[in-house]
Amino acid sequence: MYVATRGLYRMKPPIIIVPKAIKENVEMLFQVHRAMDESELKHNLIGLNVGEEFYLRKDLKVRAFRTYHVIPSQGYVVYSVKQKLKQEYVGLPGNEIKNLKLSGVEITYTMTTPEIAFTGDTMSDFIVDHTNVDALMARVLIMESTFVDNTVTVEHAREYGHTHLSEIVSHADRFQNKAILLIHFSARYTTDEIQEAVSALPPPLGGRVFALTEGF
Repeated sequence: MYVATRGLYRMKPPIIIVPKAIKENVEMLFQVHRAMDESELKHNLIGLNVGEEFYLRKDLKVRAFRTYHVIPSQGYVVYSVKQKLKQEYVGLPGNEIKNLKLSGVEITYTMTTPEIAFTGDTMSDFIVDHTNVDALMARVLIMESTFVDNTVTVEHAREYGHTHLSEIVSHADRFQNKAILLIHFSARYTTDEIQEAVSALPPPLGGRVFALTEGF
């Protein structure tokens, strides 16, 4: 639907990033849809393994990180990439900086900042995986919280490869994100029940954790 809509409005074909292991199957899915409705469905399909990166633009890149589900899974961190003037050259006149650059001196360094992280379906194990620190430092973390109250146990959540809200509370000190957006709630809950559970979160989570329930 996303790809078709962009084509309908003559927008640039989208970049779609998927686990490398399923890239071929995803492309086959597009072929099936093309055969059914004779549409082009133009897109750029990129396969990434955990730890691999892809530049969306010169100043924006994405990296895949490990998540933990009942099938192989991964999340993604989007980074801003900026060139910053090295501290030793800060305050120098512009013409002097220009001359240094023309002479071949490396006057800048690359600064990457994790902006948005997305987990997809996962158990809470990704939180304690030391290789995923950037996901917990991104300005915005979008993560699943399938179960939000004590009518479902943590053990049940883990059995099906999901995260329980109580586990997020247990690891509260690990989240350095400015905002955390919770998604993928079980259909057993009403919107009011979800919002009530999230609004009751204690510090340091209270006030920066939100539930995406639009269309739920």
